[in-house]
Amino acid sequence: MASTYSDLKIELIGTGEQSGTWGITTNTNLGNGALGEAITGSATVDFASAADVTITLTNVNTTQSARNLRLNITESSTGVGYVGNLILGSGCQIEKFYLINNASTGAKTIKNTTGTGIAVPASKATLVYNDGTNVVDAATYFSSLTLGSATVTGNLTVAGNTTLGDASGDTITLNAATATIPNNLNFSGTGTVRLPNGTTGQRPSPATGMIRYNTTSGLFEGYTTQWGGIGGASADGAVYENAQTISNNYTMTTNFNGESVGPINIGSGVVVTIPSGSRWVVL
Repeated sequence: MASTYSDLKIELIGTGEQSGTWGITTNTNLGNGALGEAITGSATVDFASAADVTITLTNVNTTQSARNLRLNITESSTGVGYVGNLILGSGCQIEKFYLINNASTGAKTIKNTTGTGIAVPASKATLVYNDGTNVVDAATYFSSLTLGSATVTGNLTVAGNTTLGDASGDTITLNAATATIPNNLNFSGTGTVRLPNGTTGQRPSPATGMIRYNTTSGLFEGYTTQWGGIGGASADGAVYENAQTISNNYTMTTNFNGESVGPINIGSGVVVTIPSGSRWVVL
């Protein structure tokens, strides 16, 4: 009975076969060949040109790139920056882990001959799992995880309690132009919330609900259909203040009345509009 081969192409010697030489086959299976590659082996897969690369598994127990645990992706000069696929071809449609180290300068997608696979960015490493049909993330859940330094390039969903920073002076930086919080944001403790501040000329493109501190007028201001002051008060809530000069056109909200303490100076060309049925009282 001739030898057969496992999914990892470990040679399974047939009964009565290889008399006097079976030890050589066994040493190849157990040494740096089949099992050694699958458990601790590392192989280089070079993208020598701007084209996809396919690796395969065949019925030999000697070294094969696709059998190795770690695949180190490199690129020759003619393949620099190529964004393509590392395809697990014939014989590779088995259940197996791969540690992918993409040492190239272009993203590479690790995939079977079918399925979408997993894209590994340039200069990044990850662990994937070939389920025999598709290449998927090897892990999608951690009960506990501490990251010394991390960059998230895609969507990040965090369920449960989350602590950002663990010491006084830690900062959280959002580099996007706008951070969107779809639900209520609750602050607890005895600290403060510092609002954005700047001059009148530094106002952002307005949207309903914006609030900021205007360093030109020295007032907090908010935007509904236009920018307007938010009344300030002394620490004990006994003294309320309003500006003495109106420098920008202002329209009172329909069905609201308003009051100010004079004198009030209205800038040249500035218009204060009082809707029908509303009153503005200057004391």
